[in-house]
This record gives sequence, C-alpha cells and structure tokens, in this order.
Amino acid sequence: MLAKLSTRLAVRRCAGASALALALLGAGLPAAAADRPQPDLSRFYRQKPVWAACQGPDMPEDLQCAKVTVPLDYAHPHAGTLDLALARYRASGKSQGSVLLNFGGPGGAGIPQLATEGKQFMDLTDGYDVVTFDPRGVGRSSPVSCGEGSDVAAGVMEKEADLSRPQALLKQLRRAADQCARHSGPVLPHIGTVNASRDLDVIRQALGDDKLNYLGFSYGTRLGAVYAAQFPGKVGRLALDGVDTLTESPAEQGVAGAEGQQTALDDFLDWCTADLACPFGQDRRAAGDEVLRLVRSLDENPVPTDFGGEFSGQDLVGAIGQALYSRELWPSLERALASLVEDGDTRRVLAFSTGGIGLSAGRHRGDGGLVDVQDVPVDNLPAALMAINCADDPDRPTAERLTRDLKELRAAYDQASPVFGRFRLTQLLMCYGRPRGTDFIRDHVRNVHSAKMLLIGTRGDPATPYRWTEETARRLGPSAVVLDNRGEGHTGYSSSKCVHRKVNDFLLYGSLPASGSSCPADAGRASVTSGGTG
Repeated sequence: MLAKLSTRLAVRRCAGASALALALLGAGLPAAAADRPQPDLSRFYRQKPVWAACQGPDMPEDLQCAKVTVPLDYAHPHAGTLDLALARYRASGKSQGSVLLNFGGPGGAGIPQLATEGKQFMDLTDGYDVVTFDPRGVGRSSPVSCGEGSDVAAGVMEKEADLSRPQALLKQLRRAADQCARHSGPVLPHIGTVNASRDLDVIRQALGDDKLNYLGFSYGTRLGAVYAAQFPGKVGRLALDGVDTLTESPAEQGVAGAEGQQTALDDFLDWCTADLACPFGQDRRAAGDEVLRLVRSLDENPVPTDFGGEFSGQDLVGAIGQALYSRELWPSLERALASLVEDGDTRRVLAFSTGGIGLSAGRHRGDGGLVDVQDVPVDNLPAALMAINCADDPDRPTAERLTRDLKELRAAYDQASPVFGRFRLTQLLMCYGRPRGTDFIRDHVRNVHSAKMLLIGTRGDPATPYRWTEETARRLGPSAVVLDNRGEGHTGYSSSKCVHRKVNDFLLYGSLPASGSSCPADAGRASVTSGGTG
C-alpha cells in the first residue's frame, strides 16, 4: 500500500574578503548553481552576536540570548533580512567552541526547549557553549501562522460525508493556503530546510567556529543531513538522534507516523487503565473506544479556549501525539485529559499542542525583527510544521489525482490509526495550493563526503522508525555511523544513559562507537524533541 501511495501521490569569518564568503556559499549549492556568479553574503558572515540575559517568563538567569541576521532570500540578499533568535549556556571551563542544538518538529522553537530542558545538556558545557536557535518562521524568528486557515482545512475532513465532495475539500484547502500566506508575512516563501541549513552556516561563523558541531533530534536530523550535503567541508561533529527519512514520500511518512502514534497510544492506555485516576476508566478495550468517541465529539462540537477560538477533536489528536513522544510525559497527559473530560478545561492539553509558547492570535512582523515571546502565534508550531514539510516536498498532486485517490488515501490512513489517521492525512493535504517545494533534499542529499556523523535510531520510536536510520545511513554513505538504541520512545539521548554517554563522548572527544553497535533498553528521562515527524 505504501508503494502504491508513493507512486500515486507521486563561511569562515573573512575580515572583509568577500571572495571567501562566496566560496563558502558555492560549497552549499548544487553544481549547476555553483557555476553561476553568486551573491555577496560577506556582511552576514562578518557579524558577531551580542549576548545578554534572556527576556521573558521562566528564563534561567544563566541563559543568554542574542540574534543573528540572515538574508530573507539567499539568492537576493539585498531584498530583505530577518533576525534569528539564539540562546546559549556558556561553557563551564575552557571552551572548544559551540555545539548547536535543534530539537525537531519541524516547527519546534529551540529557546523555550533549552530553557526548560537545559539540565540534560550541562555535561556538554564541559567543552562547549551549548547554543540553540528558533529557526526561520519559528518562535521568535518571524513566526508563521495560518490564523484560522488550519481550522478551515481540518473542518472539511471532520465529517464522513465530505469524502463524497472532494472538490469542496480542495476549495477549502486552497482557501487555507491563502490564509496561511496572508498571516505569515514575507518569510513564508523562503521557509524550509535548505534555507534553514544556510542559516546554520551563518550562525556557525557568527559563533566563531571553523566547523559546525551539532546535535539534532528528529526533524533536526533532516536539517543536519542537508547541512552536511550543502557544506561538507564545514562538518565538525554531527550527531543525529531519531533519524528522519530522506527518501519516503510524504504519504508514506504520514502512514508510518500514524502507525507509530497508534502503537504509542495503545501503550499509554495499557498504563492509564491500570490507574484509578485514568479518565477513560479501567476497561482497556472500552478506553480505546472512549478516546475515539471524545475526538469525534469535539470535532462535531468544539469547545472554546482561553485564547479565543475553539478546540476541536483534531486539536486534541495533535496534542496527544505530542505527549506520546515520551513515557515520562504520560502522567501529565493523564492529568490533562482528566481536566478536559471532567471539567472541559483545555489549558493543560493545549500546553502540549503549542509547545508552551503560543500566546497570541497570530500576528507577524513584516520587518524581519525578533518577535516578543508573548506575540508568538498560538498556531505557530503546526503552521511551521506544515510550511516546512511542504517546502521540502517537490510533489504536488493535481486536483484530478487527489479527487480520484481521496477515498483510498482515507482508508489507508484510517487503517494505520483510527485516532491519528485523519489528522495525519490532513497534514498531507495541507500542501495542496502551496508552491511546489525543493527537490534538493531528494536529489542531492546523498553520498556525502564529510567528517563522520553519528546516527542514532531507537527501536521503539513512535515517530521516526528505526528503518529510517538504516535507510538514511545508506543514503549518506560511508560518513554515517549507526548506533542502535534498543529502547523505547522518541529519540535516545534523553531516555538512554548509554546513548547519552556515547553522544557526549563523540561531541566532546571525537570518540565514535563502532558502526552497528547498540545500547540496551534503559528507562530514562523525558524526551526533549518537538512534534511533527518529531
């Protein structure tokens, strides 16, 4: 079925020498583009961030923030700029540079994640400044938003009868795409992993590092792989945990994601129904039916939220999906669901779906400056996830093909998961009406001639299946070294002491495990990654 779905939906600091900056840019472009004269990016590569205490609620006193300015459009750097928000913990001793973290998503903001989960990375401050950032379109870095566009599209999928009216669905999807463009501002056409990778290189140089040392989780592994393909000579020590696919179509990814999330939900319900506080009771079979009934009830009759707007069944599915990435979050998920079921209180559930940072109704800054945390749109995480995934996907099925395949698609996604199938299918369909994405990842992220990279795959990962680690390693070539984590949960660094130690040994000392070596299952700490493919 997956094959059928796939077929059918078928620069160092240069002290004023701009020539070196141009050479660095050329290293990150396909051969045909590198042969053409390239724009001058030297002013971006000469900047130095100015660090100060982070502003905003719940920011640790020792966490510092800054910004780096990048071109809105790398092909036309004089056409506008945007500021990227950075945060760091300083090295506790002598620093060998920086290690840059990306927590996944796509659409996950790095700064609030590092602020809340920073303790997990304190070992790395033995040798590095530990730095993260909000990627373009995310968090404080010109955040994208769809306003009510997501609700417009999802609402069509909430009723079975709409499957007999595919033309109405396509019209709604195009309306949703228009609303996303209207609410997101000028960053939207320039979002995506290829540009985010170029941003990484500007950040690397601004931090004063000759090479990029990097730890990426889930989607962050896609970003790391694209960087290695664009800037192979600038790869330092790259660790990629919870490896994303570079080969499977969005339709295949959606089915795999729905299957993994359904398995994780089943495991959660096994645990929940053994607890008297479980809001779905103690009958395991009935609990599964109750979850599905709650989702459908909220789709039919959404409830108001404290932010304004409404909370639907598909909003609930998205929030549950975020919470299932780690067993450590299960008690919080149980309490959040109890508040929703017993009191109609959506606040705790919403904290999962927004990543804890969404507070406003969806404004953007047209000048490319940093956005205050209170102005990050409530839908930024899902809006950025869709925008980045669509920008990374060159396939856009025609209206005729979608019309023909819609029922079959829905059946395949529902079979993968009665709870998550519709949500995942909507994510796939939301690319309809948007510009065609890049083919760089599909065509050029392969056979990378860089320093060795460490790829970690977790056997029980509900978001990025282990086979993706093996497939991506083969695609990247001899530079990829695989570590097999025999545990459960999304990513391994925060849930396995063995993985944590081996990643730290690599990043701090350059010590790589043998490719194909493994770590045993280990009950550990909470996952630090954000949603989407993870």
